[in-house]
Amino acid sequence: MVPDHVAVFATTILLLPMFYLLLAAPAFLLVSLDIRQVAQLLRIMFNGYFLTLLATSAVGMLAVAAEGRFAIATGIGLVVAMTAVWRRWFLQHMDARLRDGAAGDPNAARELRRLHWGGMLGNAVQMAVIVACIPYIAIVPA
Repeated sequence: MVPDHVAVFATTILLLPMFYLLLAAPAFLLVSLDIRQVAQLLRIMFNGYFLTLLATSAVGMLAVAAEGRFAIATGIGLVVAMTAVWRRWFLQHMDARLRDGAAGDPNAARELRRLHWGGMLGNAVQMAVIVACIPYIAIVPA
């Protein structure tokens, strides 16, 4: 069995934005999302995370596909598709809660906090699945 350097590199690059969100997002648990600027900063952070994850996973998928590992490329392609759908849904809901908060809805901050927890949980699950798959990705079958 031979190590697959391209697949390991693509997986590592794919994990970087996930690791960033894993470290950065909990800091927002310490502040109130009633403050509009804080809630907007949270939205900006998630938007940047999604865009970075889309870019890194698309490049990783193409690199692995060019190497001829189509099963892994399909798996990373699922990350691309899931991230694109999740980004649209997540940011639409976050924008709606920001509008509700600006209109004076007292539940808007609580709903933003639920989205925040959901985003962190989704990222952690996705990251755990990818880390669990590394032993299968790192070795080229003989």
